Amino acid sequence: MDRLSYVFRRLLQLIPVAFGVTLIVFFMIHLIPGDPARTMLGVHATPDAVDRLHKQWGLDQPLYQQYLDFMNRLLHGDLGESLFYNLDVKTLLIQRVGPTLWLLGMTTIFAVIIAVPLATLAATKKDSSRDQAIRVVPMFGLAMPSFWVGIILILLFGLHLGRLFPVGGYGDGLLGHIHSMILPAFTVALFISPILIRSLRASLLNVLESDYITTARSKGISERRMLRRHAVPAAAAPVLTLAGVTVPVMVTNMVLVELTFSIPGVFQTFRSSMDNEDYPVIMGIVISAAVLVAIGSLLVDLALAWLDPKTRNAI
Repeated sequence: MDRLSYVFRRLLQLIPVAFGVTLIVFFMIHLIPGDPARTMLGVHATPDAVDRLHKQWGLDQPLYQQYLDFMNRLLHGDLGESLFYNLDVKTLLIQRVGPTLWLLGMTTIFAVIIAVPLATLAATKKDSSRDQAIRVVPMFGLAMPSFWVGIILILLFGLHLGRLFPVGGYGDGLLGHIHSMILPAFTVALFISPILIRSLRASLLNVLESDYITTARSKGISERRMLRRHAVPAAAAPVLTLAGVTVPVMVTNMVLVELTFSIPGVFQTFRSSMDNEDYPVIMGIVISAAVLVAIGSLLVDLALAWLDPKTRNAI
């Protein structure tokens, strides 16, 4: 019951967060130079045509009135109409969220596959040449821009080696989605993995020096079983916290990767909406992202409670 009340309190905290995001983003968007009506009609648009489009979109209203109208629609579950896609924003986001979720999910899988074994190998041989190599070599992925890594992977696996993987798009069907997302997800994972490796290695070193690990070893538990069942789960809690903090950096890299690989996801839509000054789409994406980040933070806290008894008792 206490955990349910904790989840309920955290969900209630989303309300002021979402309101603050709408307030800040709405007015910041309108500080961007340019006019969406003139952008859509072109440089040869007449003043009368621009004024008619302003009236149709409600852009002739005072800024505070536009915000109140937007909030009124939002409270009724209406994110508004896109100025350029001829769709309501909710339908547009539903269409575009699939590729982004595929990219996020496969990136997470690749990052775990890379980080957990390498961090474990490094921690079990502290200060050895293997440990030094594992700490240094993955840092190249962190130092290289994601779009540059993506271009290199496209040239290597999409062209020179006989088109082993698609160089863009989303693919068709389950296998098509997986095949198309391998290179983009691996690109983002190469950036995130060094952070996770160093964090998990440091956490594992602390865990391996604890008393209960020494006790487990004295009972004759094999090193592999001890790592799998005791050390790695206990060391994962700080890494989850770090993963939550690095979400904005991960999102930035996903934007670049979606553009590099021409993935028709939410982030590519956001970029094109910024170019076209499509205010409703920008607002819808930012608000949805803020709510999802807050929910993700809640899920991280619950995962920490499951992994760490001290956190569980605090909740």
